[in-house]
Amino acid sequence: MFLLRSFLVFCLVLAGALLALPRAGRAQVVTAGPDSVEVAAKPVADSTRRTERLFGRPVTRPQKAALLALMLPGAGQIYNHRYWKLPLVYGGLGGVGYGLFFYQSRYKQYVQGKEELLAGTALNQLSGAQVRLETSPANVQRGIVFYRRNRDTFIGYTALVYGVTILDALVDAHLRDFDISDDLGLRLDPALLPTQTTAPRAGLALTLYLK
Repeated sequence: MFLLRSFLVFCLVLAGALLALPRAGRAQVVTAGPDSVEVAAKPVADSTRRTERLFGRPVTRPQKAALLALMLPGAGQIYNHRYWKLPLVYGGLGGVGYGLFFYQSRYKQYVQGKEELLAGTALNQLSGAQVRLETSPANVQRGIVFYRRNRDTFIGYTALVYGVTILDALVDAHLRDFDISDDLGLRLDPALLPTQTTAPRAGLALTLYLK
């Protein structure tokens, strides 16, 4: 149960971190040398600039996608219109969820079987069908250890798959509006470049405008 509580705390921390992310970004200006490259210092027109609302709070599209995926598996993929990923999301979570359910059920059977043994019940009269097949109380104890270890392992697998679905929704929302078209501006202009002395130096600046 410690791993389960840790996973819930992780989800709460992740939700807080997503809400705390900045809602806008700006390009930087870089100048170094006579043939310097300058990127115009203007707001970046990408998904981090497009704000929407979630429960009355303004969030960016990547934040909204990640938070939806955190609250409901697959919701982030639906928000991003990546419907073909839903079988992967639910298939992965269903697989690890089944493993978690199986090992948790067997663990509870063996724990109950041990309690019945301590109460004086015969080994072949235990309530668990699988536990009744054991040949000694020591095997019942080994079963408890085995199924508890595998249950905890599948809690970790579930957290991993769940985290991957959230990360996929976040990255997909970032790349959804990524500009890969030819609608970009690249211009070579004369420029005054700073030097170690008080007098500036003439040079050329290659300016890339992101639209």
